[in-house]
Amino acid sequence: MRTLSPLALLAAAALAACAPVTPPWVMFPSSDPADAAPAPSTEPASAADVASPAAPETPEQRAARLRAAAILVDGHDGAPPLVPGGPVDLAIPGGEVTPADLARVKAAGVTGELFPIHVGALPGQRQALHGGAARRALDGIDAAYRQIERHGANLMLARSARDLRRAKREGKVAALLGIEGGHAIENSLSALRSFHRLGVRTMTLTHTITNDWADSAAGALDPAAARHSGLSPFGEEVVREMQRIGMLVDVSHASEATFRSVLEVARAPVIAASSVHGHAHPHRRRLDDDLLRALAKGGGVAVVSSWALFLDEAYAEQAARFQQKHGARLRELGERTPGDLERLREEIARIEAQEGPVKPPPLSRIADHIDHLVKVAGVDHVALGAELDGMAASPHGLAGIDGAPSMALELVRRGYSDEDILKILGGNFLRVLEQAEAYAASTQTALSGDGSTRQLTADELPSLPEPPGVDPRPQVPPPVPRPAAPAPRPVKPAASPDPGGLDLMLSR
Repeated sequence: MRTLSPLALLAAAALAACAPVTPPWVMFPSSDPADAAPAPSTEPASAADVASPAAPETPEQRAARLRAAAILVDGHDGAPPLVPGGPVDLAIPGGEVTPADLARVKAAGVTGELFPIHVGALPGQRQALHGGAARRALDGIDAAYRQIERHGANLMLARSARDLRRAKREGKVAALLGIEGGHAIENSLSALRSFHRLGVRTMTLTHTITNDWADSAAGALDPAAARHSGLSPFGEEVVREMQRIGMLVDVSHASEATFRSVLEVARAPVIAASSVHGHAHPHRRRLDDDLLRALAKGGGVAVVSSWALFLDEAYAEQAARFQQKHGARLRELGERTPGDLERLREEIARIEAQEGPVKPPPLSRIADHIDHLVKVAGVDHVALGAELDGMAASPHGLAGIDGAPSMALELVRRGYSDEDILKILGGNFLRVLEQAEAYAASTQTALSGDGSTRQLTADELPSLPEPPGVDPRPQVPPPVPRPAAPAPRPVKPAASPDPGGLDLMLSR
C-alpha cells in the first residue's frame, strides 16, 4: 500500500476538501457473560491485571509490556486503506490492503482501527456518476466487507466492544466502521438504522459542509456556514436515535454551537475523533478548554490526532505557503485527472525535488497534546487516534502504524502510570463504546420496531437565497390564445413541400 507525503496529504485535503465523572448510564453493565468474567492476561482491563515484572525494566521493556497487554485502538484512521473515499481509494492500484499491511498492524500491537468512510459532497457530473451520499457510503461499507472477507484470517468486523476483546484474544485486527458526514443518511432515520445493521458504529454529524440539520465548522479552505444555530429539531432527533441504537455520536467537524447542542441532548458519552486541541491553534475545528471540559463532564473522549497540520503551527505555516504557491496547480491536476493519485504523487515529488520537503514536527508534539488534554479533561477522557495508517504526514518518529511502539515509549518516559497508559492506548475508547451499548440496552427498544419515524419537513429547512436573476414568484405560463382559422392555402406541387408547414408540424 503506497503512502502519501505531507505535501500529498495537504493537496488531497485541498482537493476534497482528572477523576472520571460517573455518568448515570454506567450502572447498566454489559449483558455478555464473557465480558463480565475475569479477563485473560492478554486483555487486561486495568494495570492491576498486568503482571508485575520480576526484575527492574528499562523504559523500552515497560513500553513493550504495556503495548502487548493493551487493547490498542486507533480512534481515527484518517486515510483508511480498507475503504474508498479517503486519500487512498480501492479503485486505485496499490490501494488494496495487503497481508504485509496487516502484518505491520499486528506487529505494532494494534487491535482495533476505526475506519471513517468519507462521504464528501460531489458536484455535477461526479454526483451523477458516483451517486448520492447514501450510495457512496454503501459503496464504502461494501469495500470494507470485501477486504474483511478476503483477509478473514487476520481481519474481522467489530460491531461491539465485545468484538474488540475477541479480536485481542484471537490475534486479529478489528475494523470498526464509521461514517464521516451525517449527510450520508440523506435526512432519513431509516437509513441511519440500516447503516447500523450493516455494522456502522460511529458517525460524525457533519463533515466540511453544513447539512440540512447540523452546522459544520467547515474545512481549512472553506468558510463556515451557520444555518441552524447548531442542531435543528431534526438534528436533535438524529442524536437521540443514534444513542438509542448504540451508535457513537462524533462531534468532530461540527461547529461550536452544534457541539453544545449535542451535549444538551446526549444521554450517553460522545466522542471527538478528529478535532483540533490546544489553545493556540487557529483552526476552526479546534476544541477549546471549555469544550474539552464539557466533553469530559458527559463522560466523552477526545481522540488525539497526529496529523501534522493539527499539531504544529510552524508546520502549518509551511504547508500554507506551499498551498498558496502550488495549490491551484495541484487542484487543476486533480480536477483534470480525478482519482489519479499517482499523477499527484509524481507532481509533488517533482516539487519536493526542487524545493525540498516540508519538515514534519517531532513525536513529542503528539505527547504535548496528550499532556494538555490530560491536564484539562482528565486522563479518563483521552484516546489515541494517531491515524496509524502509513501516512508520511505523521510526525517524525510516528511513521504510520510502525510508530505505535514509539508512542507508548514516549508516555513511559513522561512518567505516566501503567494504568493511565492502558487507558490512553485503548481503554478509554473501549469504555465509551461499552457505555454507548449499555445505554442502548437500557432503553429496551427494538432497532426498527421502536425507531423514530420523524421526518424532516420543508418548514425546518432554512430559506436559501435565490440564484441571481431568478424570480422567486411561481412561474405561471401565460394563456395561449386560440389561433384564428387559417385562410385557405393554394395547392402546391408535391415535389416542393412548404417549409413553413413542415416547421409547424415539427414544433407541435
